[in-house]
Amino acid sequence: FEQALARDPDNELLLFAKGGVLEELNRTDEAIATYEKILSKNPNSARARFAHCKAQLPVLYRDAGEIAARRVAYARCLDVLAADARLIADPVQDIEIKLPYYLAYQGENDRDLQTTYGRLACKIMATRFPQQIPKGPRPNSGKPLKIGVVSGFFRQHSVWKIPTRGLIGGLDRDRFRVFGYHTGQSVDAQTEIAKTMCEHFVLGLPSIEAWRKAILNDSPDILIYPEIGMDPMAAQLAAQRLAPVQCNYGGHPTTSGLPTLDYFLSSDLMEPKNGQDHYSERLVRLPNLGFAYEPAADAPLSGAAEIGLRPGSCRFWCGQSTFKYLPQYDQVFPRIAKLAGDCQFIFIASQVSPSMTEFFRERVSRTFSDEGLDVGQYCVFLPRLSESEFGGVQAQSDMLLDSIGWSGNNSTLESLAYDIPIVTLPGELMRGRHSMAILKMMGVTSTIANSVDEYVAVAGRLARAPSERAQLAAQIAAGKHKLYCDRSVIAALEEFLEKAVQPG
Repeated sequence: FEQALARDPDNELLLFAKGGVLEELNRTDEAIATYEKILSKNPNSARARFAHCKAQLPVLYRDAGEIAARRVAYARCLDVLAADARLIADPVQDIEIKLPYYLAYQGENDRDLQTTYGRLACKIMATRFPQQIPKGPRPNSGKPLKIGVVSGFFRQHSVWKIPTRGLIGGLDRDRFRVFGYHTGQSVDAQTEIAKTMCEHFVLGLPSIEAWRKAILNDSPDILIYPEIGMDPMAAQLAAQRLAPVQCNYGGHPTTSGLPTLDYFLSSDLMEPKNGQDHYSERLVRLPNLGFAYEPAADAPLSGAAEIGLRPGSCRFWCGQSTFKYLPQYDQVFPRIAKLAGDCQFIFIASQVSPSMTEFFRERVSRTFSDEGLDVGQYCVFLPRLSESEFGGVQAQSDMLLDSIGWSGNNSTLESLAYDIPIVTLPGELMRGRHSMAILKMMGVTSTIANSVDEYVAVAGRLARAPSERAQLAAQIAAGKHKLYCDRSVIAALEEFLEKAVQPG
């Protein structure tokens, strides 16, 4: 892009493309400057203003102070956008509604910021598409309810595994008709399975207008969005009123802020007592984990030496995306290392760029240096893995260290195939409490910490206690069946859906 811009320095399409790449590379200030260049030539560009606002949110942070500063900068830009009536008045502006995906990874309650963005997004969509259906229940026809599921991830993906597959596969077909709308571009064998689970399945439509028409023609009683924030087309549809009742089902576990979404379907075990304070939608606490999960078996790798693991070391599995690790908790790794002795922390490299992996490695390295340790002796960064390889590395690990602030959900559930102990520290928000709920449901609670110090102490102790790890593994093996194909969740979901369309 820079080579092309050298010949055509004011080309907006090239500048937007360059800005997007810089964002993904975590070169935040350069991305902001790129959008500011567009705005210097075209100050009324709504697309550039939205991009400039979203660019205030990096993928990774140097430290906790940067999180606070970037959050303030984002809030300031968002307030300016929300106060500009021109964005709403001009329906032909080139705006693509993309909810700020990386906001949720700051570890804060995002309800107010998301509500500001969501109201603006819905006003813009209502101006562009003024014909939307009324909110509220329709007269009871006595026929099975039509449930539409809108997702860009009807494929092998965590959103498909949690919660979509259990949703569309579990509903009673005598009471519910299921319609699937696959707004994503990728398809695979799981897409074909999804087709067989739905009475009507739509994919590959070219525009938001075409998707609106398809959904409105089917006239669903309830629309469910298994995630909001990851797929742009699903987010733009969710910012409209296309069914009398509309739900967010937490595949991206944070509030949408969209006033067009009525309910947030969640987990009673994962939500804190004040959970409603974190959502613009009305919180619905489904039993247990809040979804019906089906386990899958993975084939392990052949040998630990192939991925650079030392024989005899205690292997801590840290397989989350790097942006789920908040800098204020990097300290736990060297602190655990000092207690554990010979150990290795297994991370997964960034799928975007080696520079992103190096950014994270250097950040963690500073905490090891502060403790007088060499990060190279303790941390292994594996390349992106296939699904079977991912499972194989877990099989060779001695312990799962849950990421603090954004807890493992699908990844924790998949680790249960190998019965490895899980150390977790529940956060204040639902997205930081997944593993805690999984452990509680199995009845394996001794590795749920109450503080950072306890998290470090538990992990360090277990590293030196193989017999205790074996006992925990046996408890997981005996209790994990409680998590699978949970019919109580489906029964509660069915009851909720039928009540949601009733007057009053």
